[in-house]
Amino acid sequence: MSQQQPVICLEFSELTPVLLDRFLQAGHLPNFQRLRDESIVQTTDANAEGEWLNPWVQWVTVHSGLEAAEHEVYRLSNAYKLTSPSIWDVVSAAGKNVWVCGSMNPWCSEDLNGHILPDPWSYQVNPYPEGEFDDYDGFVRKNVQEYAAKKTPVSIRERWKFLSFMLDHGLHVSTIRRILSQLVKEKFGRHRWKRAAVLDAIQYDLFEWYYKKHQPTFSTFFSNSTAHFQHKFWRNMEPESFLIRPSSSEQRAYKNAILYGYRQMDQLVGRVLNLAPKATIVLISALGQQAFQEKDNEGGIRHYRLHNKEALTNSLKIAGEFNYEPIMADEFFLKFANEIDAEACSARLLSLQLPDGTPAFSAELEGCEVIAQCRCRQLMPDNAQLTVAKSEEQINFRDVFYWVDSIKSGTHHPDGIFWIRQPGHACEVRDQKVSLTTIAPSILELLDIEKPESMHDQSVLQSIGAAKKSSRLHELVQA
Repeated sequence: MSQQQPVICLEFSELTPVLLDRFLQAGHLPNFQRLRDESIVQTTDANAEGEWLNPWVQWVTVHSGLEAAEHEVYRLSNAYKLTSPSIWDVVSAAGKNVWVCGSMNPWCSEDLNGHILPDPWSYQVNPYPEGEFDDYDGFVRKNVQEYAAKKTPVSIRERWKFLSFMLDHGLHVSTIRRILSQLVKEKFGRHRWKRAAVLDAIQYDLFEWYYKKHQPTFSTFFSNSTAHFQHKFWRNMEPESFLIRPSSSEQRAYKNAILYGYRQMDQLVGRVLNLAPKATIVLISALGQQAFQEKDNEGGIRHYRLHNKEALTNSLKIAGEFNYEPIMADEFFLKFANEIDAEACSARLLSLQLPDGTPAFSAELEGCEVIAQCRCRQLMPDNAQLTVAKSEEQINFRDVFYWVDSIKSGTHHPDGIFWIRQPGHACEVRDQKVSLTTIAPSILELLDIEKPESMHDQSVLQSIGAAKKSSRLHELVQA
């Protein structure tokens, strides 16, 4: 190969092929169109369903080149247990600099040549180098993990340290104006949901600053905001697909929320194209979404979250010393000082029942750790009580949970996006779907780095080359 250009992976989680095509055809996404015009355009198949069709599973497949059955990472923040290398580990081992910005469920070697900022739900993997992102990471984690709370538990000191960090690390004046505009709009209407896109703009400023400073050979920029909008607002985009329609006031506020998300992604694509016009840009979504299918599409599902750690200790009487970390949606992670307390906690959570007698929690025990999930999916009356199996004990439901003020109306779909843009190359749309396991080998081939033995699949670039040779051979035989 000739001298390789740097590779930037835009990891826009759960962008949906059919929606992207629809918005492109309508002319809403000029920068995506620029990207597509120079890209190999493919659709990926996650080859999964149910609990295994979750982004924290599929992104590990993207980054490792391993099928889910091989890497066996089925929980968010559990990839740290993997011994197989990630894309960035392989690039780093080849002596190249890497910059991993926000990638979901990451893991890395101890001597990474570069920087890694994990997603805000990863409680087992710290940013690298140690201490460099502390003022940023702590602030973002609290805002993302407690996004549904009425008041985010962030102190004035933490806000100031975050702002000071960003002022030293690339915060644009335009982003400052956007933050101020967002805060003003929230005072006069239903605009709080747009904070996720504002956070993307802030994190992109950080990505750009590090990219310019270190000129990495391989980098990633991850965004989950549009995935969140699709989960929350699919019913507003397609009310005809659901038996229970949103109100007129909801429609005024949220009808175009998903399109808004794609337009925000389009702006980020434009910024990347301007930042690195000669770079190879890889667009990946890992999976997509569709309208929620269960319960005759009444409107989706509802869910609750724990108030805080005190709800566990005071209301649920969970004993022992433990760290509490809220995760995505209605899940949370507990790490105890010893296995005895962790086992007692798991048993206690599994004994709790909702008013209809169904379990209030699921809980998985592993050593000193418990990963649990709130299982309530219906609105509860104000006087609802939790009960304890084989006991007369009752606990006020509202003391433990708060309702996330939304209905999940978009659900996961195995089709995802995989574009490879190389400057000056014509668009090539390939109809055959490819496996997620082809992505890591493809990126390594773009960088002219040999894939490790753990990556069994071949690069799509090789398959494209083979297809062209086969087609040419067929033409010669026919002649």
